[in-house]
Amino acid sequence: MRTRRKTLSEEQIDQFVISQANNDSAWEDAMKVTRQRSTSLSLPAVLASRAAFFARLHREASLEDWIKRIIRERLDIEEAAFAGCKRELIGKNSR
Repeated sequence: MRTRRKTLSEEQIDQFVISQANNDSAWEDAMKVTRQRSTSLSLPAVLASRAAFFARLHREASLEDWIKRIIRERLDIEEAAFAGCKRELIGKNSR
């Protein structure tokens, strides 16, 4: 049977971490974390202004957020269409 762990307050956690700060054996080896590069995409001025108009129309926080949302939605549509075509082909081939 499992025993329930004692829930520590934020202050208790801080005291525990501070007490072990100089103890190297209490810490794991350092990790190397690489920053994910953002992808840039150039758009023709007319397309960018049209996108900016619709981002404002839909009250999106930024043009970038709106474009990300639109791309996600379009990919969902494309993936659903692809899955449907795939099912259809499998159904035709199994007959």
